[in-house]
Amino acid sequence: MSAPASIREGSLSKLQHFSVELQAELVRRFSWSHNHASSISMTSAVAQTSAGADNNYALALEGRAQRRQLARLNQNRSGAQRALRGLRFISTKTQDAVDAWDQVHSNFDVLARDGFLDRTDFARCIEMEDSKDFGLEMFDALSHRRGLDKINRDELHDFWLQIADESFDSRLQVFFQMVDKNEDGRVTEDEIKEIIMLSASTNKLRRVKEQAEEYAALVMEVLDQEKIGYIELWQLEAMLVQQGTFLDQFSPALNYSTQALSRQKLLIDVLQRNWRRIFVLSLWFITMIWLFTWKFYQYKSKDAFKVMGYCVLTAKGAAETLKFNMALILLPVCRSTITWLRSTILAYVIPFDDNINFHKTIAAAIVIGIILHAGSHLTCDFPRLSNLPQKKYATILTKLDFGVDKPSYTRLIKGIEAQTGIAMVVLMAVAFTLATRWFRRSLIKLPKPFDRFTGFNAFWYSHHLFVAVYILFIVHGTFLYMAHKWYLKTTWMYLAVPVLVYAGERALRFFRSASHLVRLLEVAIYPGNVLMLKMSKPPRFKYKSGQYLLIQCPTLSRFQWHPYSITSAPGDDYLSVHIRQLGDWTQDLMRVFSQAIPMAGNSTGIRRVDETTQEGWPKLLIDGPYGAPAQDYRKYDVLLLVGMGIGATPFISILKDLLNNIIKMEEAADSISDVTAYFYWVTREQGSFDWFKGVIDEVDALDQKGVIEMHNYLTSVYEEGDARSALISMLQALNHAKNGVDIVSGTRVRTHFGRPKWKKVFSMMCSKHIGARIGVFYCGAPVLAKELNKLCNEFNQKGPAKFEFHKEHF
Repeated sequence: MSAPASIREGSLSKLQHFSVELQAELVRRFSWSHNHASSISMTSAVAQTSAGADNNYALALEGRAQRRQLARLNQNRSGAQRALRGLRFISTKTQDAVDAWDQVHSNFDVLARDGFLDRTDFARCIEMEDSKDFGLEMFDALSHRRGLDKINRDELHDFWLQIADESFDSRLQVFFQMVDKNEDGRVTEDEIKEIIMLSASTNKLRRVKEQAEEYAALVMEVLDQEKIGYIELWQLEAMLVQQGTFLDQFSPALNYSTQALSRQKLLIDVLQRNWRRIFVLSLWFITMIWLFTWKFYQYKSKDAFKVMGYCVLTAKGAAETLKFNMALILLPVCRSTITWLRSTILAYVIPFDDNINFHKTIAAAIVIGIILHAGSHLTCDFPRLSNLPQKKYATILTKLDFGVDKPSYTRLIKGIEAQTGIAMVVLMAVAFTLATRWFRRSLIKLPKPFDRFTGFNAFWYSHHLFVAVYILFIVHGTFLYMAHKWYLKTTWMYLAVPVLVYAGERALRFFRSASHLVRLLEVAIYPGNVLMLKMSKPPRFKYKSGQYLLIQCPTLSRFQWHPYSITSAPGDDYLSVHIRQLGDWTQDLMRVFSQAIPMAGNSTGIRRVDETTQEGWPKLLIDGPYGAPAQDYRKYDVLLLVGMGIGATPFISILKDLLNNIIKMEEAADSISDVTAYFYWVTREQGSFDWFKGVIDEVDALDQKGVIEMHNYLTSVYEEGDARSALISMLQALNHAKNGVDIVSGTRVRTHFGRPKWKKVFSMMCSKHIGARIGVFYCGAPVLAKELNKLCNEFNQKGPAKFEFHKEHF
């Protein structure tokens, strides 16, 4: 179906504007007098109107020749200034050029055979091993297509000087030689297509490679104004120079400040940001010290101290902290309770966002408590007691403690107290081990059938061993050697409330999931193994943007619930989630839906079905919603939302919610919201942009006031300025001028190459939002969280703006 006439006319107008601007740039850069510029414009116009006619072909050639002549006359431009435009073949800085050559020289010594470097080893030798095909083309261009298969050290040095030359002209010549395969000084459409395919393959841009023919035609349409059938070096140079102007038109510029970092407020800033964590951890730590000390001195007055010494005091003090921590560790995983507490005054003093970290910290304290308690009993208390002379035993300990006869070490080990303790230690050791990152993330590869002990399923099922642990814990606390009155057996007192709360939450989930019946409306499988599920929204399911829900698939397991961020907005009449295959359960879920969807993948790799073909789809249950750090975005006037890969999911809901509010305010003729949002999405796969393509385009089209600023970053593409991505940047400018669409993301928002310069981003926000309180929300892998948190700390010491960091991992 063809586009509406108005859209076609608009695209044509933009391309014509681009062409006019480009030709103006050509004339401006390559003309040396006003008269010459005027004559060139007239000649070009005549050539364009008569293109294709044989009798005017000579005139077109003459116009091209005159412009080429003017380009040659204008050779006094600053080489340093032009070098800034990029076309770097190596990633080293100028001051490191000598060191870089030393490394290349060393590589030559390793790779060379009989004093010659093979053509296939050239890319590896110049530290371009990840771009081998590009390196081969560069080798052929540098050898001027002489068909060389190998070079010596001197020839390698000559090649290196050309690609490392600070002169832009020198690097441009190498690039042009890569494009101009037959070295006739003319680049045809087929040659442009080849270099586009090479650049796309080097940068892992599958779709750009598939559309190479279309983009090659676009380049010729803009540069070959005379319709001669080829372009020349000076035209390619002008396009590379001019692209930045047009890229800036659809990518907001960043203004960077260079304020000096002050460290005078470091301590105050740390306390301001972390006082709630410090308060909770201090309270917890003081409570443990008090419990340990209280029990320590309580048993110091008992006869057992005369026999077992400080070992029994240590064991009993550690036991008291174990009771406390075994009760406390349940509360951070009571999702519904924490979600409710977020809306109470306790949220001011308790950092509920750190609930899982606190859960892990308590687990570490439990491990220490077990070592002290069990270690003291097994290696100190029991040996001392069993080795005590019978006569001395009868005078010190009563028969109520260990019986009339002195117990042996074997009898002590076989007792209910020791047996339940040892069983607990074994079960907890299994659960703790399988909960570590190495096992839970399957970072440890075990041979079959032991591979079943890694992955999320192993973690989930092993964690439920704690049901048996708590039963044993109560039994263990009931059969005590030296506590005989019921009110001294306090284990059940510690556990009563937390266990009831936790059990109540599990029961609530069971009944609530039955009432939250969902009907699948749409299913899509995107590139990158991402499953999109659009579901009906239960009537009583109320949530905030940034929150998450739990999903159960009875086909896979009737017990497992898995958390996923909600990507629909609260105002939508449906629920949606995006699930990436990261573990064994998600792998099984993807397999089940892939088998249920009969459609074959189309050219984009997307498979999609709607509610009209639901037969055979797996059934889903949901529970929630549950609180998450991102839901607090309304507390801030300025937002910095950073998503890495699938970590963009909670922010998509926020963007949609902000957009809905903007639309409502405009319809009500109200003032636009003061909230300003900056969304940075960093991903390593081009296909990832398909996940939220519709949302990004909708925000860009409807946010006329510029409330939301979006930045896409693709890390598989080499950074701007690199020769390997120079042509991709040029195509970006051309295609956006013609169609208003970015060739990489397929959206209206430009895709940047490489990773964001986060320090510059923070500098921009400081200078742009002086005195503002900026909420920084991050979701993704932990590695970037550390960098963002560090930058928040650094810039908070400068004063112009205050950054508050929130994170969640997946």
